[in-house]
Amino acid sequence: MFELMMNGVAVIALWLAVEYCFKRQTAQSLEDASLIPFADDPEVARRVEMATGLKVKAVAPEEVKPGWINLDI
Repeated sequence: MFELMMNGVAVIALWLAVEYCFKRQTAQSLEDASLIPFADDPEVARRVEMATGLKVKAVAPEEVKPGWINLDI
């Protein structure tokens, strides 16, 4: 019985922690956060925009400067 009560307390604590973390979030900020993984590839960002109708704030890929090389680490 004690274990059941402690499990219930743990679930309620987890739920309250998640609610506390998301209480200041707006629908727009959560939508923007869901589109972040597509922001570094302009081609994929365009496809996501066409499929969802949402604006993805894409970042242009870094271009190689003359005399420098880009290393993928």
